[in-house]
Amino acid sequence: MNYLISIKTAIIVFPIISLIFTIPFILHNYHKYGSISPFRVLIIYSFILYMITIYFLVILPLPNKSDVVQKEGMIRLIPLGFISDFMRETSFVLNDPSTYLKALLEPCFYTVIFNLFMTIPFGMYMRYYFKYNLKETIILSFILSLFFEITQLTGLYHIYPYAYRVFDVDDLIINTFGGIIGYAFMGIVDNFLPTREEIDDKSFRNSIVVSGLRRIAIFYLDSFLFAILFIFISIFIRIKYLAFIVFIIYYIILPYIKNGYTIGSKFLNVRLVFEKYRLINITFRILFLFIYYYGVIFISLYLILSITRRLNLTIEVSFWLYSGAIIFIIIFYIINGIILLKKKKHFYDTLFKVKYINTIERGDIG
Repeated sequence: MNYLISIKTAIIVFPIISLIFTIPFILHNYHKYGSISPFRVLIIYSFILYMITIYFLVILPLPNKSDVVQKEGMIRLIPLGFISDFMRETSFVLNDPSTYLKALLEPCFYTVIFNLFMTIPFGMYMRYYFKYNLKETIILSFILSLFFEITQLTGLYHIYPYAYRVFDVDDLIINTFGGIIGYAFMGIVDNFLPTREEIDDKSFRNSIVVSGLRRIAIFYLDSFLFAILFIFISIFIRIKYLAFIVFIIYYIILPYIKNGYTIGSKFLNVRLVFEKYRLINITFRILFLFIYYYGVIFISLYLILSITRRLNLTIEVSFWLYSGAIIFIIIFYIINGIILLKKKKHFYDTLFKVKYINTIERGDIG
């Protein structure tokens, strides 16, 4: 039953952790591979879910703080003590085969088996996707197990005054052995799966044409970096129209000097190539995009504000007008996002004669 509680908790927490992880994951993949492989997404997010699950299996259920008191025997340093525990605490009798099955179903045995199975997937992931050899997998499996044991020994990093679970050297041995089994088993299974090299190669081939999602990532990454740069500069320099000056430097001067790169597009390995009149097209294109994507927010909200003030509308009517404006803005962004995702280009690309060029070389992946 405790295992089910841990698994359910992991499933609940997984979307939150995934949401936090998603943006760095997208940026990393576009930076290194130029595209996002669905199979890579499956591997990485299943690994995250797996790690969350085994962590909760280790720490849950949490006891009441008042119930956690100092006890003797919370540290067991004698290796292979689980064998004598099995012989002593189960109904197993060596010369009585009728006791074998019953003994295998008792906690003393299935707890050991659980600790073994807990790290088998870890060894599989280490070999298949992360490309670690056997020695590295053994070390990492031991470190993972040691982290769990220290978590228990410290009372969940001193949240509890004392340890509420036993630090057992046998767990280190069994967990590490589980990683070894997983590593060996993956040697058989990976013959039926695409290799890491094949995944990377397909990612490279997909990156040749810059995807709509990659362009969206560039847009928001540049917006974030511009905001950070402006805030940093404004701490030391206070002049009129500072935001406009930083905007010109970041979005116009820098791409012109760097031959079509912004900081965001450089990180994601995409260069903007203009057919002609590069400075003119860079300037008017970014001004158009600013008005097109940000102006719709300010204009919509300003119009609603003006209407509510001029007509002296009630709070209820104003609320519905603002709600309608927000829904319109959301739909506007969704429609433009869908166009980019499906067509990989927009009407303003043709208007300003610009192309998005992938700059990742095959040798860069690996």
